[in-house]
Amino acid sequence: MTDAILAVVAGTTATAAIDGISAAGADPELRRHTPSADLEIVADGRPAPSSVVPVSPSGCPTPAVVTRAVREVVGFDFVGVDAGLAVPTAPTEAPVLDAGAAPGGDVRNAEPVPDAAAVFEAARGLVPEVVAERRATAEASDADPELLVAETIPGGTTTALGVLTALGERPAVSSSLAANPLETKRAVVEEGLAESGIAAGDAAGDPLDALRLMGDPVLAAAAGLAVGAVERGVPVTLAGGTQLAAVAALARHAGVERRLPLATTSFVADDPSADVAALADDLDLRLAATDPAFGEGDHPATAAYARGEAKEGVGMGGALALSERAGVPASDVRERVTALTDRLLAEREAGSAAGGDPR
Repeated sequence: MTDAILAVVAGTTATAAIDGISAAGADPELRRHTPSADLEIVADGRPAPSSVVPVSPSGCPTPAVVTRAVREVVGFDFVGVDAGLAVPTAPTEAPVLDAGAAPGGDVRNAEPVPDAAAVFEAARGLVPEVVAERRATAEASDADPELLVAETIPGGTTTALGVLTALGERPAVSSSLAANPLETKRAVVEEGLAESGIAAGDAAGDPLDALRLMGDPVLAAAAGLAVGAVERGVPVTLAGGTQLAAVAALARHAGVERRLPLATTSFVADDPSADVAALADDLDLRLAATDPAFGEGDHPATAAYARGEAKEGVGMGGALALSERAGVPASDVRERVTALTDRLLAEREAGSAAGGDPR
């Protein structure tokens, strides 16, 4: 088992219901369930009976499947952080800590995250508890584990774009959709800036204001975890794409000077619309992108990832980096992903045939 713990910060916003900005769920109602189901899949290998296997409108499974597959192959500890879940998780084998957040509002409104400062501080204070989860099972309990901070929140790249814009950073984000709807996201952000009474760069040096006016509760909690880890000398890796780069920007504007690693997927790194390499350079991040070689398989799930759907999320890039570091062949991860996907979808179909929830 690798000496690392993955903390996935999960939440929801009204922003996710905007048409055409997210594929994290087949429709806006199901997107409310996606973050809870993601935590359950990484923790237990399946969503709770009352939950849903999150898939995109085209049928691409959630990145949680990849993260869980790597967890089964490599072994790492996991903790969830509730930062505004609309649907509570069922009890899981791994703990779900509470950042005290309500679901976020619509970024087009004046103040989508009124409790941003409180959420940031609550998450900042969770670091000792998160680290203790790994120390409790580690053979060498004195050393701090590597903390990987990740996210799951539908519509999160749009609020990340809002935060980056408010901070005056490069407005570059990826998408869960194969074709990044950047013009739609920019229009949404412009509407939010106008409603909040600020212009691009007006929140520079004030990350809590950027979060309150243009962000989401997951960004607030993830930034709190990152800042708290740095303050305590805990090794921290940002496990994700442009949303975690936005977390790095928030940490920079909060005074963090340490050079942070950003572990993402080749799907994000190869997306010219995301421009993650330039964003990482701006923020002095050590960018690492792992290629899972999903294009070498013929399974519909890995083929969907390879064509650019669900490029990142739920710590997929960080998990793949751990598997690469451990020397696990990409084919082993790919086989576990396809087997897990087949099992989850078969269980969903069986539940539907038995008269359960067809979602």
